[in-house]
Amino acid sequence: MSKRYRMTRAMQNAGDSATTLSLEECKQYFASKPDFTYTSVFTVTGATTMSIEGDFFMWSYGDTTIPFRHYQGDIYVSGANEAVIPRMLEVASDLNIVEG
Repeated sequence: MSKRYRMTRAMQNAGDSATTLSLEECKQYFASKPDFTYTSVFTVTGATTMSIEGDFFMWSYGDTTIPFRHYQGDIYVSGANEAVIPRMLEVASDLNIVEG
């Protein structure tokens, strides 16, 4: 089973809606990063094909694409590929969020 990371501001000032990570803030941040692209549908192809609607910031790492998903004020990313860890920490630092 792979690990999933949650990056959130929820633990910073409980109850303060100003700490919520907005989709607009994420779009602005990730648009400034040349190795990220936004998509509203993430498609996984294997033995079958599955499409998931949502807000995904796709990180291009070599010939691999790793989704960072914005969902209800947090960002989620799979830890299946160890290369995601330093990138996740960079994103969290830039956006002033913590990993939960």
